[in-house]
Formats: sequence, C-alpha cells, structure tokens
Amino acid sequence: MSATYVSKNTVVKECNTGCIVIGVYAGNELAVTPGSLEKSTAQSIQTLLDNRDLPKCVGSSVVLHLPTKSNTTRIILVRLGAKDKVGATEYLKAITGVARTLKSLRADSVALFVGEIRVKDRGLDWQARRLVEKLDYHTYKFAMQKKTGSREKNWKFQICSENKKDLKHIRSGVRVGKAVSEGVRLARDLGNLPGNVCSPTYLSERAQKLDSLGIDVTVHDEAQMREFGMGALLSVSAGSRQPAVLIVMQYAGGDEGASPVVLVGKGVTFDSGGISLKPGAKMDEMKFDMCGAAGVIGALHAAATLKLPLNVIGIVPATENLPDGIATKPGDVVTSYSGKTIEILNTDAEGRLILCDALTYAERFKPAVVVDAATLTGACVMALGKIPAGLFTEDDALAEELLDAGQTSGDRVWRLPLWDDYQSQLDSNFADIANIGGREAGAITAACFLSRFTSKFRWAHLDVAGTAWESGKNKGATGRPVNILTQFLIKRSQEAA
Repeated sequence: MSATYVSKNTVVKECNTGCIVIGVYAGNELAVTPGSLEKSTAQSIQTLLDNRDLPKCVGSSVVLHLPTKSNTTRIILVRLGAKDKVGATEYLKAITGVARTLKSLRADSVALFVGEIRVKDRGLDWQARRLVEKLDYHTYKFAMQKKTGSREKNWKFQICSENKKDLKHIRSGVRVGKAVSEGVRLARDLGNLPGNVCSPTYLSERAQKLDSLGIDVTVHDEAQMREFGMGALLSVSAGSRQPAVLIVMQYAGGDEGASPVVLVGKGVTFDSGGISLKPGAKMDEMKFDMCGAAGVIGALHAAATLKLPLNVIGIVPATENLPDGIATKPGDVVTSYSGKTIEILNTDAEGRLILCDALTYAERFKPAVVVDAATLTGACVMALGKIPAGLFTEDDALAEELLDAGQTSGDRVWRLPLWDDYQSQLDSNFADIANIGGREAGAITAACFLSRFTSKFRWAHLDVAGTAWESGKNKGATGRPVNILTQFLIKRSQEAA
C-alpha cells in the first residue's frame, strides 16, 4: 500500500501533522471537545463557521490555514449533519469529501478525529474500517504504466480519538480496513493493466505470489484442462494465441477437513466478443472483463492477511476471447466438463462458458457454499445501473448473508429472480442447452445457465458488470467485489469460531 495507518489516543492541540480533519455537526458543533483545541485555533474555526464558509450539505469541506507556528498548518472541517442523525450514508459522504479535499493539498501526513463521532447502528470498529477503505480508495492512483509525473503520495494517516478506551475498537477496524484495502488495490491494479500485459499467464503468475501469505496455488494448463474434458472453457480460448489457465488458490485457515467456501471469478483478460465481434467503441474497456477474477484474488489476499479461521478456495478460469480461423463459431456445439452439451449461439456470451466448467470443478472440494463473481452481462447494467451488483440464488439464507455483507461493506447487491420460468429460454434443438436465452431478461438467463451446473452445492452468482469499473473521466477498475466477498468471509469465519 502507498499509505500507512496508525491508531492514536491524542487531542487536536497535540497533533503534529500536515493536516487535521475535524467533523462539524449541524449547528456548527465540533466533533471534538472544545478543550482539545488551542485557543487561537478555536477562535479561527469559530470565525470561519460564523462567516458561513462551510456549506451545510453533508460531505462539504473547507480548509482552514493556520499560522506556521502551530503544530499543524491546516485543518479540514467537514460537515456531518445533525449530531443524533449521523448514519452510515452521511458518514461515508463526509469521508469521501475529506478524501477529495486531501488530494488537492500538498500535505501527506493527516490526523483524522473519529473517536468522538457516533454513527447510528454502527460501532467504532466499523467507522475506522470504512474510513481506511474510503481514504485508500479515493487516494489510489494507477501509475504502473506511466513513466513520468504520476506517482502516488506516501500518505501517513493517524486515526485518532481523545478517549483511550476507543483505541481497541479503532485498531480492530483499521486492521480490517487495511487488509480489505490491500485486496482492493490488488484487484484494481490487475483490472487496470492492459490486456497485452495482464494475460492469463500474467494473472496466474500474480496469483502464485499469494504463496507468501500461506496460500497454495496450482495452475492447470490447457493440456490438463483437455484431459479434464473442459470443452466449454477451451472453446473460448480457441481463437487466442494466449493459452488459457485454470488457477486454483487454497487457503487453509480453518479446521482440517472442514468444508471450504469456494469463490469463482471470471477471468477473461480481454473480450473482443470472438466471432460475434463487439462494436469498436469502448472495446478497450473489455480489459476489465477479468475483474471478477481480480476480485476473487483480492479477497483471498485479504482473508489470508487477516488470518481468518476459515478454509477458502479461489478458482479462476482465465482466457482471452478473440476471433481467429480456429475460433469457436456461432452454431458450434461443445461438451462441458459436466458432460452437458452446449450450443453456442453467440460467442460473446463466453463468460458463462468458462464459469460452468470452473463450477463443475468446484464439486471436488465438497464446498460448504460457492459464490461466483463475474462481469457477465450488459443486461445487468441496464437493469441496475452501476450502484449495486446483481445477486442470483435460490437459497434464501445465502441471499441474506450476501445482502448483509453488501450493506456492511458498502459493496451492495440487489437480488433478482432465478425462477424456473426463465429456464425454457435456454432450450436448444441441437444440444442440452443453448448459451444464450434471447434479448429478454439477459442477466437472469445467464444466471439460469450457470445454475444448470450447481445442483451439487449451495451457490450464488454475483453479476458485477456494472460495478467492477467506471467509464468516462474516472475510467478504471473499482476493486469490487473484493469488499463484499471479504465481508462475507469475515462473517462466516466469526460464526465458525
């Protein structure tokens, strides 16, 4: 990480940093005790507030410059809203406002007072965790491919409280936030790399570096997958000169023999659509089609960093999808690892083809539960936009787990139906199943396709096509679904302990 985070019991006037962040409630009450400020600083803040220089909307911030003889030269005041009504939404808006302001300052050492803020229905550990995650998200800069003028600052953040008793909770939250942020950064870096760098082989090599965290990594090549009978996965890689791989990551943090949680991530490192070629506009964004895989790798990294008492397995089928003389054609029929035959009506519906073989492979681990994450369908983006990911499962209890993990982590999901009524759209005259179900309910029929390969375990599917990256001016990978997957694992590990 390009930032360090420490927890500290202190007061404002004892801080010796480049910048101090203080919350301001409605009515201009500060979220620190008045006695924690130097008299001159308190007077300067009061003058600024009396002059209405801090807007009333939550998340608004203003920078107060102090005399150079002070311990700090800047104070950022950020609006929190009514003291007894600060909820998770208001708190996160305030952090986002602070992070954006910090990026415009030269300061790289920052003290943030959170111990005196109380968020409805949340504890200090959650506050500290989400503070770290939000700060790290908004101060991240992808500079791996730039040679000049784009380095990240080495941020030094102090997460402060005036009350020493708060430190235990703050430290706990900071620890989790740092681990999740490291996983998110890893996922963002992988997603942001261009397809000519982040190939299936590169993805496997990066996954193998997780062995430093105690994760055992096995990489199956195309010859081994051919022996397995993974005809669906290999049909996607047929048109590419980059060999496909099946990456299997095993973290054994739980009891020996305990059934693992299996995470499966779609790893199409570049998707041209194959013979069913995509339009040229925005095709560059198809380097992000491996963000489900990046999310799984990032979540494994976070789980191992936290040393969660849980057995977790990550499975990543990785390939390119390109047109070529031997590429799979619309109308071709292939045989999946499960033995089911698939009529490929559209080669741009390739994610489900690599996932179905990976899901069948997951059976060998006798999993407690399987969750897959994939940038699977544009239809999901049309249905839900870019705020929640789509959640599909017939398991109500598993759905509730994931919905709760989404709310806690801020990486929200919305459940869509997975009814048998839709399955007939996948009927084929020439094979057991077609790989598309027509124009209607495209995200649902994609999930229905995957469900055909999950009868032997509890399973949920996350369609992250709308959430895994941003377009336009802020184009880049978001690191989702690392947050929700890690929170899902944290909660399961707590229940298993």
